[in-house]
Amino acid sequence: MNTRDPYEKTFPAVPAATRGRGFAHTWWGHAWLRALEDSALDGTQVKQGRRYARSGAVGAVSVRPGGLTAVVRDPDGTAHRTDVLIQEFTEAEWDRLLDLAAAEAGHIAALLDREVPPELAEDAAAAGVELLPGIGDLDPRCDCGEWDHCPHTAALCYQVARLLDQDPFVLLLLRGRGEREVVDELAERSAAEADAASEAGADAGARQTPADEGIPAAEVFAAGALLPALPPLPELPPVPGQPPTLDTETGAEPELDVDAVEFLAQAAAAEARRRLAEALAPGHADRAPAAPLTLSEDAVRLTAEAGDFRVRSRLAAATRRSRAELELAVRAWGFGAAPGLAALEDDRTPSRSELARARAALAAAWADEEAPVLRRVRARWTQEGTGRQLRLGRDGRWWPFRREGGQWVPSGPSAPDPGSALEADPAP
Repeated sequence: MNTRDPYEKTFPAVPAATRGRGFAHTWWGHAWLRALEDSALDGTQVKQGRRYARSGAVGAVSVRPGGLTAVVRDPDGTAHRTDVLIQEFTEAEWDRLLDLAAAEAGHIAALLDREVPPELAEDAAAAGVELLPGIGDLDPRCDCGEWDHCPHTAALCYQVARLLDQDPFVLLLLRGRGEREVVDELAERSAAEADAASEAGADAGARQTPADEGIPAAEVFAAGALLPALPPLPELPPVPGQPPTLDTETGAEPELDVDAVEFLAQAAAAEARRRLAEALAPGHADRAPAAPLTLSEDAVRLTAEAGDFRVRSRLAAATRRSRAELELAVRAWGFGAAPGLAALEDDRTPSRSELARARAALAAAWADEEAPVLRRVRARWTQEGTGRQLRLGRDGRWWPFRREGGQWVPSGPSAPDPGSALEADPAP
């Protein structure tokens, strides 16, 4: 039986924050603030609470399962007892969460490094356990008399975002269990999984026949010295190889487009040289292999290299695009290859976890200044009153678009945050 951590943990008051410095820097800290900002009915109270927190008005913060407490002072020195409540997990929810965390060694390592793996939060949400709070999950209580979030509860939430950045176990304590208990539970479950795997391996070994015993490792290593050395790596040719010409005395079949075939052969030679250059580059073995291109993506890549009008027309027909649509796809490809093309052509609806991270990124981008008014439709955020738009890629990067000729066209490469993407493409 594990010994529970103390049910309450107190963090000392934090000095006033430097102006311009955000309250949260991790994705889970931003998600916490998004829950506050999306829940409050009066944005003015939230902004005032942010000023309170920045000025150092929040005293020591007590964290316990299901709630936070602190004394928050008005500018005139009046003190207010302030609480924010949050729902604890049930035993069944804790079981599901801990099973998911113990199943991946990387999840445990990340938690011990004071990080929340986004994959763990996503898997938990899929299993019905919302690790991070959402709209309405932060229940404010303050003796100032406000029934919704007031400046005091908002200030407390902003202060807790700082604590969460430093120690995500604060969130787990709010959900009902302290750090020691969680770590002990994960250790027990990991050990149980390792024992089960060991027993399964022993059972499999017991069922082997003598012929399945294999070769002793010493013999294998001894034989390794007799093997010839690997040949040296090939040198990168200065230019792609030149495919043979198809311009012969024998006439081509009527349906064969000789120019197109020669172009494809030349493009294949150039692509082979590019891949060889990647394979010879330092650190290639440590990088994950790129996903193979689809036929549609490869057609756009080829079109970007093709100068012949007839070849480009045939590629457009092969991908069931008009010439104008294919030229737009080539423009997107030029800004970001396959991910840039996906930003142009995907009209997807992000998952709940993607939306949570997107909202946090948007909040962080304009934390201390007037944010632009953005209207979201699926994975696209359009700035009202301008011809600018942001699109969220599947890899979490933001792509700028602008309105030209009645359609949205890519206007630049992606950026890791929405503010950079929008600023890189000034309003037309």
